[in-house]
Amino acid sequence: MHNIKTFLKSLLPGIFLFGFTVGTGSVTAMAKAGADYGMSLLWTIFISCAITYFLIQLFGKFTLVTGQTALQSFKNNIHPLVGGFFIVALTTQICGSVIGVMGILADVCFEWSKNFIEGGIAPLYFAAFFIAFVYIIFLIGKTQVFEKVLAFFVAIMALCFLINFFILMPPALEILNGMIPNVPDTGPDKNAFLVIASMVGTTVFSGLFILRTILVKEAGWTLADLKTQNRDALFSAFLMFIVSTSIMAAAAGALFVQGISLVNVTQMIYLLEPLAGSAAVAIFTIGLIAAGVSSQFPNVALLPWLLDDFYERKPNLKRPSYRVMALVISLLGLIVPIFNAKPIAVMVGSQAFGALVLPATVLCIAYLGNKKGLMGEHKFSKMINLILLLIFVFALVMSYMSFNGIYATLTAL
Repeated sequence: MHNIKTFLKSLLPGIFLFGFTVGTGSVTAMAKAGADYGMSLLWTIFISCAITYFLIQLFGKFTLVTGQTALQSFKNNIHPLVGGFFIVALTTQICGSVIGVMGILADVCFEWSKNFIEGGIAPLYFAAFFIAFVYIIFLIGKTQVFEKVLAFFVAIMALCFLINFFILMPPALEILNGMIPNVPDTGPDKNAFLVIASMVGTTVFSGLFILRTILVKEAGWTLADLKTQNRDALFSAFLMFIVSTSIMAAAAGALFVQGISLVNVTQMIYLLEPLAGSAAVAIFTIGLIAAGVSSQFPNVALLPWLLDDFYERKPNLKRPSYRVMALVISLLGLIVPIFNAKPIAVMVGSQAFGALVLPATVLCIAYLGNKKGLMGEHKFSKMINLILLLIFVFALVMSYMSFNGIYATLTAL
């Protein structure tokens, strides 16, 4: 029993990263891809998860070797402005994510509540409830509490989306064909480039790798824990692939087969019921709620974590200034319900923005990993450098797609 508890505890950092990554942003991006293009973009999920695994374990090993987190090393070994750039860039992305997360959660819960209450419960009340719930957990101020609550919601989310996958699973041949890289033809109301960039942005998220180094250092791991670190990284990436694929498959089975593009996630509720029954709707909704709440925890806490890390001080979420920051970021979640903004547009744009930050992240770790004075005998090998070069080229292509997609979306308004 003790060994099982120790094993599960060793996976908590990976579960934390998984919960951070697969939130409503990921659900939105994968569901949008499945609805508009079926399983043809499955290759994007596979490549993104493979890159994520490689970078999670690479950043983790960097901290095991140097004893420094990524942000600390960016500041001390490159320039303080580089560290500042990542704090600003990641906070900007997180703010967009919070707006979209609460908007989607509130919309879905509002539509679902119509099944039980005539006219439903207004989205604003749902957004306020989830914001208050996450903020109260934040006020407790303990990472261990965050991890345990997050693990609970992650388990619910994964189970719900896997059940939906088996209910709405597309033909196996269609799934296999989706592993062949291609960019589908883009219709007048679709933008494959933006969808691909948003899928990459929500999975290969720079904040994920920087946060990974903070979690590794906080866990007290050393080089003796290298196998545990690598196993944890693989577990996290594997969960990302399975759950992301399940979401895409559910949307493909519910919307793509009918030629319906995804404009609002609430469409899934209306279309799932005649296909798979009210139970499938309930499972999807509960999974979406769990996804939103699980990603909202680290969203709210990320800026305080980054600031403590940057200034190389012991993490303390109870600082009064951090509580104010977290409250302000949390309250951004009221924007969609109050102003009736389009949460899908906000979420996809936010995730695509992440693809623009990725090349800088790859360059920084490549530079640091090749410093003999910093890495010693663990200096990056030629093979690691080659893989990083390929990831950098991939990141540049994704940035180009992201820029074109955002530009095309803005000019179409």
